[in-house]
Amino acid sequence: MNSFCNKTLFLFLLLSFAACKKNEKSSTSSTTIQKNEIEYSTNLAIYKYEGYSIVKVLNPWPDANKDFTYILKEKNATVPDSLQKYPQLSVPLQSIVVTSTTNIPFLEMLEVEKKLVGFPHTDYVSSEKTRKLIDAGIVKNVGQNERLNMEKLIDLAPEAIVTFGIDNNNPMIANLEKSGLNVIIQADWMEQSPLGKAEWIKLYAALFGKEKEGKILFDNIVKNYHDALQLVANQKAEQTVLYGSMYQNQWYVAKGNSWVAQFMKDAKSNYLWADVEGSGSLGLSFEKILEKAKNAKVWIATGSFKNAKELGNSNPHYEQFDAFKTKNVYTFESKLGTTGGTIYYELAPSRPDLVLKDYIKIFHPELLADYNFTFAQKLN
Repeated sequence: MNSFCNKTLFLFLLLSFAACKKNEKSSTSSTTIQKNEIEYSTNLAIYKYEGYSIVKVLNPWPDANKDFTYILKEKNATVPDSLQKYPQLSVPLQSIVVTSTTNIPFLEMLEVEKKLVGFPHTDYVSSEKTRKLIDAGIVKNVGQNERLNMEKLIDLAPEAIVTFGIDNNNPMIANLEKSGLNVIIQADWMEQSPLGKAEWIKLYAALFGKEKEGKILFDNIVKNYHDALQLVANQKAEQTVLYGSMYQNQWYVAKGNSWVAQFMKDAKSNYLWADVEGSGSLGLSFEKILEKAKNAKVWIATGSFKNAKELGNSNPHYEQFDAFKTKNVYTFESKLGTTGGTIYYELAPSRPDLVLKDYIKIFHPELLADYNFTFAQKLN
């Protein structure tokens, strides 16, 4: 009898232990940190769980004193208590307001542009598809980034407003949140990697429940970019390059770790300021520019000039550059939308593969003889 009881007790304890281990495993699996879905971006992280995603926006502006975390919750999903302190949005979204033209291509690529209900200063939008929505009154003008029309936004009641900050003082963002609107901070403009910028499509894919589509679209861009890199893999960086133009008595050149400089490096060119550390731009005097770049073979000018005459008329000193004399000047900013928005500013961040091919066409035209520029234009 004792033997039977001991065996029964042992079996009970064994089963109880197994059940505890099973429950422990189940509990652990629901909170186990998942792999970050983001590969190239340094300012975005997305962790996908069953029924919800954790989105982290890092380094949202220069010298930022905080990061942002958002929970994207699917219908009937349960979010762990530890995450309840973060803002939650129900996905997929049915309406959205974005505040940068760089967001428009992501919406269109994912075929959710009709979910857009508002945009500030709608004249900046170049895309024909979204312009039709604006002209039809489907997308409302909600003011300007620094002075958004709060009454109109409250009336539109978008399920999310994607915006950005430029420093640690953002009263407009605070006002949006006080009004009960769901705000998401985006930091794509802080990315210096061409593919890192483009990967922000995955944020919109997560917001609209189109993660698979977003991954396919981005993977295709990555493939195209790498294919373009292979084109110039064996080429020498021989073309010396001047970048920029005068603006209010200063000539701004792209620093060596900037988005623009990365394209010129990847396209195998000898950019004359590639050794300047940092991202963003560096302001120099005309004399400094002329001293270093008078004999540069190629000039990538900033500004929406239509031809070399228009460029020369803006500053007679430009005629001192060899690249101007040989008419080897290009700009990426001359193609405009119907209401004056610059197509390059809108589309280039989401399609770095096309930007890179334009640069390769400029520096190594023999490699892309049948390719037509997407953004660039030679100033004849």
